[in-house]
Amino acid sequence: MVDGFSPEPWLIAVMTGVAVLTGFVDAIAGGGGLVMMPSLLAAGLPPHLAIGTNKLQSVAGTTTSFRTYWRGGYVDVRKNLPLVALVFAGAASGAYIVQRISSEFLSYVVPILLLAMAAYIILSPRMTDEDARERLSRRGYASVAGSIGFYDGFFGPGTGQFFTTSLVALRGHGLTRAVGNAKLFNATTNWASVIVFALGGKMVWVLGLCMAAGAMLGGYLGSHFAMKYGARVIRPLMIVASLGLTGKLILDWFTS
Repeated sequence: MVDGFSPEPWLIAVMTGVAVLTGFVDAIAGGGGLVMMPSLLAAGLPPHLAIGTNKLQSVAGTTTSFRTYWRGGYVDVRKNLPLVALVFAGAASGAYIVQRISSEFLSYVVPILLLAMAAYIILSPRMTDEDARERLSRRGYASVAGSIGFYDGFFGPGTGQFFTTSLVALRGHGLTRAVGNAKLFNATTNWASVIVFALGGKMVWVLGLCMAAGAMLGGYLGSHFAMKYGARVIRPLMIVASLGLTGKLILDWFTS
């Protein structure tokens, strides 16, 4: 039992099934939190436990997805190590701060950012698997990556889409390569967040570990699916995930 919450066996089974679905979607387009966070809250977890437990299952899915993309040749880990260190520090800082202050302000800003991102995906002719001219060097992209890392530790929804879209728009990556590198960064931010939330005691371990197993299966299946079908499946799923998450957050404005 953590903070008065003890999950029943049936709830663990249901949430593990949900984690398979969100892991699959997240590996392709991001946005798994659109389903997972409301599900955890509906299951009765207090918000701080829902955030921490979600990070525990998410890190399993994103790490599995990253490994699959890396083995498929879509990620260059060595060249990205400085950015990995930066997003880790950013996420750890965000996770530390969010346990001490309100994140209400971001709940108003994020839908605007997600709508802009969805519009870019819909309108941009560059959302293909072809690499394009980079607009920012890897060093120039550092501030963007660090900011997204901080955001993921602090709040989280849409992080995968933010990484993917910025890598396409600013680094000139083809879409599948952008998704692969986004998984490297997202796995890093999730590991940083898990460490900080675990140290703060904000995690339901039994539930989170069972969900992590489901997320690993979903992440494995989703990443293989994305590498097989490429931009023609990733692009529409990113649009759906972005608009769906935006709608959910806007709805929260009127119901809170």
